Amino acid sequence: MKILSFNVNGIRAVVGKNFIADMQAQAPDIICLQETKATPEQVTEAVSPLADYQVFANSADRKGYSGTAILTKITPIKVTYDIGIPEHDTEGRVICAEFSNFYLVTVYVPNSGSELLRLDYRQTWDAAFLIYLKNLEKSKPVMVCGDFNVAHRAIDLARPKENYNKAAGYMQEEINGMDAFVESDLIDSFRAFHPQEVKYSWWSYRAGAREKNVGWRIDYFLISKALLPHVQDAFILNEVFGSDHCPVGVIID
Repeated sequence: MKILSFNVNGIRAVVGKNFIADMQAQAPDIICLQETKATPEQVTEAVSPLADYQVFANSADRKGYSGTAILTKITPIKVTYDIGIPEHDTEGRVICAEFSNFYLVTVYVPNSGSELLRLDYRQTWDAAFLIYLKNLEKSKPVMVCGDFNVAHRAIDLARPKENYNKAAGYMQEEINGMDAFVESDLIDSFRAFHPQEVKYSWWSYRAGAREKNVGWRIDYFLISKALLPHVQDAFILNEVFGSDHCPVGVIID
């Protein structure tokens, strides 16, 4: 089973580029999307050329903002939305699809913002989301993928010294949040397979950052320890364009 995760930075915008052809070429069994910026109906219409997939989408109360989706060729046992906490459930950030052997959760973690105005909120989100995941894990293993809006370690961004404790995505409070995920036995699948590889999944649109590969790895597949023996590979698809992110993925048996 091949699963991709892709922050598309607007599903209607990316479909106007090469998204459909890219996804057809990759032929994943499941595609998880973040930052769709669209209603469920708009998402379904935008991806309609991908006729083999069932579409499940979540949207923010605020139009054109946030939003997630799961496109799957495999019918889930059940699909749920949000984490059950009103404070965190207005922005369409979470979808959970239950399959026979695991839960698949896609998430678009709140960005602390250029002025760090949401850094405090981000910390409450991280704590609540971890509790949500561990509650799921009581029933069966969990795979959670998406844009976590944090570079976990210095290897995960091109300019760690310049950004540490100065920029959203590499504040110590955000790093602590990711520490909590991995310390609770949710394994960073890319690092499990590629412990020293320098590869990024997001680049600023400014100053030719992608051409220069001045990037950040902020998109992840975290997996329960019980699932690790079933993961055959974890990868980042730098060659896929259309967004300021690129897709990341795993192959599991």
